[in-house]
Amino acid sequence: MKNFGVFDILGPIMVGPSSSHTAGAAKLGKIAKSIVGTDIKEVTFLLHGSFGKTYKGHGTDRALVAGILGMSPSDDNLKNSILIAKNKGLKINFIEQDLGQAHPNTVKFLIKDINDNIHEIMGSSIGGGSVEINEINGNKVQITGSYPTIITCHKDIPGTVAKVSELLYEDKINIAFMKLGRAEKGKDATMTFEVDSVISSSLLNDIKKIDGINKVIIINPEMEVSNNDREVS
Repeated sequence: MKNFGVFDILGPIMVGPSSSHTAGAAKLGKIAKSIVGTDIKEVTFLLHGSFGKTYKGHGTDRALVAGILGMSPSDDNLKNSILIAKNKGLKINFIEQDLGQAHPNTVKFLIKDINDNIHEIMGSSIGGGSVEINEINGNKVQITGSYPTIITCHKDIPGTVAKVSELLYEDKINIAFMKLGRAEKGKDATMTFEVDSVISSSLLNDIKKIDGINKVIIINPEMEVSNNDREVS
């Protein structure tokens, strides 16, 4: 059973009306933006369960777009996010869709960046403003966005976990949570580290040099991150 604290019960500082449907949605959008790591020109939001049924009435649509624009749940401009997005030339589309056994408050982002690359990111708002990203481009992950996070896409070969962990140890970075995932033995795999310290671009460059690692994504929550600190690929 999840342990809830005072923050979960009282809810986050936000533009209402719902911590799950607005604050959580904005946070999901903001994390998705960080994962993409470059400018975005088009987003389709696939809305599952109660997200799909009530997204207009609860402001979920505006919150999701606000997150994609980089706004926090407490930003007064959240209510104007769709207009702001259109003025910026960002194409948006909302589709109600059954995503299977997903949490009722789940969204799948289909994002096209300025280089015409497509990113698929799925996450859920699980209550009290808390969220979880559970899939990136078909790979299973578990990211809360509450900690600085490193995500690697790499070949499933022995020693990769140990090499990344050693670099974190040398940088005196403590690992709070770690999750591994792979579609098939010896093929592509993902590794997620949620840590207790801000992640630097120099550390990411060191991780990139590890044999078999194809891409590194960084999420440093609630702080501005330069393009050099976002992603190394």
